[in-house]
Amino acid sequence: MRPVPVPAGPGQESVWDYPRPPRVEHVDVRVTIDLGGERVVDTRDVVRVLETSHPPVYYLPIAAFRADALVAADGASFCEFKGAARYHSVRGGGTVAERAAWNYPSPSPGFESLADRVAVYAGPMDACTVDGERVVPQPGRFYGGWITSNVVGPFKGGAGSLGW
Repeated sequence: MRPVPVPAGPGQESVWDYPRPPRVEHVDVRVTIDLGGERVVDTRDVVRVLETSHPPVYYLPIAAFRADALVAADGASFCEFKGAARYHSVRGGGTVAERAAWNYPSPSPGFESLADRVAVYAGPMDACTVDGERVVPQPGRFYGGWITSNVVGPFKGGAGSLGW
């Protein structure tokens, strides 16, 4: 059963208006990520992926991360839209967040702009921000969307959302 979308207010987007298959778009925002008390990335070169019922997932250039911040990690997964993903651990200030980031080295057609970019789970980080606003991680253990005040749900990933 589809949940009842929260009405979007002025300047807000409803994740229920996002498409499936997902849409990829470049956005003019500043994204920062801190871990272990250190800034591991600060960039305006940002791509986000929008998919029905999910808050945006932000993809940042691998080259924008501090040189030692991303470390290849075990495991892989497959997205029916984006293709095969590989995982990375994120390091900062002596802290290691295991398998806290992922990317698509050879993305499927339509998602080529994700090559050489990485997305990060917000939960294990000290802070992730979009234009200075601290994000809230998407609920659940699998999804990596970032919730900001301009996005309304309900969001897939929480209890009872498996069938959405």
